[in-house]
Amino acid sequence: MLGCYSQPNNVQLSGWLLAGKDVSGETLARPTDYTLLWSSESLKIYRAGFGYIWLPTPPDGYKAVGLVVTTSQEKPSVDKIRCVRSDLTDECETSSWIWGQRTESNNNGLNVYTLRPTIRGTQAQGVSVGTFTVQNSDDSSTISLSCLKNNNFNLSSMPNLSQIQSLVQAYSPWIYFHPKETYLPSSVNWYFNNGALLYQKGDESNPISIQQDGSNLPQGGSNDGAYWLDLPVDETEKERVKKGDLQSSQAYLHVKPMLGATFTDLVLWIFYPFNGPSTAKLGLIDIPLSPIGEHIGDWEHLTLRVSNFNGVLSSVYFSEHSGGTWVETPLLEFQNGNKPVAYSALNGHSNYAKPGLVLQGSAEIGIRNATEKSDKAMDSGERCLVVSAEFVSSIVEPPWLNYARKWGPNITYKLGVEVEKVENLLSGDLKSLFESVLNVLPDEVYGEEGPTGPKVKNSWSGDEA
Repeated sequence: MLGCYSQPNNVQLSGWLLAGKDVSGETLARPTDYTLLWSSESLKIYRAGFGYIWLPTPPDGYKAVGLVVTTSQEKPSVDKIRCVRSDLTDECETSSWIWGQRTESNNNGLNVYTLRPTIRGTQAQGVSVGTFTVQNSDDSSTISLSCLKNNNFNLSSMPNLSQIQSLVQAYSPWIYFHPKETYLPSSVNWYFNNGALLYQKGDESNPISIQQDGSNLPQGGSNDGAYWLDLPVDETEKERVKKGDLQSSQAYLHVKPMLGATFTDLVLWIFYPFNGPSTAKLGLIDIPLSPIGEHIGDWEHLTLRVSNFNGVLSSVYFSEHSGGTWVETPLLEFQNGNKPVAYSALNGHSNYAKPGLVLQGSAEIGIRNATEKSDKAMDSGERCLVVSAEFVSSIVEPPWLNYARKWGPNITYKLGVEVEKVENLLSGDLKSLFESVLNVLPDEVYGEEGPTGPKVKNSWSGDEA
């Protein structure tokens, strides 16, 4: 045993822990002592007994990777747990808040957090143990625990192509679009076939049509502003292409190792030709903000994190504008067996695990992200194309994936003018509320720069936010 496990008691027991076996006789060592970190004795709550959390004291050359929980005030036996040789450990940090003395994390009481490696990415060797840590503040520098380190980082634990396809069929999400959604996804090939154009700086009057597979797009390089994509010039065609084509839409799958190759991340990228305008919510009043929020070319994604120990889906990441949220499997909605459900927000296409309204802002003031189940839906597994997995040599990346420039032009409207148009329609308290919305809006809502493709995102080779 390397440490104990913790989770909230209002969800299904669903966690995991790594254990260790010492083959060489030098990998693991008993702790020399314990330090009491916390006791429930002082809590004025209903309880069946007392709980105690202990920090192992490792011997020289070893590190503790987990805590011990007991129901006795007596120190645990040193045979209860093992510490790990230092060269097989890595730095870690707090991740998700699990529970505490209040309903959310606070600086004045006990906080229990999950742990994860500090450095995470496709080449990072840090391994989560599944243990937890406790803090009485948000100061991560007080952590005295480590994660494990995979020194045998050869990717032999990663799935082959057949196994990848099986995982997709088992876990690929259903994506539901709002019943009023106008701007639906399409396949990249459909977008190129239906008049998308490539522009070059200095030669804007001579855009060129794009080959179906993107083979005439500039390859590699960086997002230097030299090239960008745009909709067809003809206004009728432009409006048609903006709406996408749900029947042609595909999920483009990037498969990557994560957490020292103990997990496989299945990242499903969805392309939308157009991102619609934002709507502000001011109490009970909705204020359309068009054209604020509009931009051409919109990439969103969902990430399925699957354990390489047993093939079980651990959690799903829902992209939300420039950020996103990890949701553990007990909190997901499922359909057709083990397929999680995602809800795409109206116009903006951020993804959420539950239907309803999410506000970017505070209280009753902010930008609306409305989701709802409808007959506009996509089974991502039926339309999934594996486009990248560096450890599978048979997968050939499509040319458009290595296009590093913008998938849409920079927005040319003057933001101040558009804001003033809305303000002129308001008065009194509503005007003040609108001004407070502007103060809390994230930069991406303004959409002034065209978006880049999947391979340019930090998460392509790193972890999700």
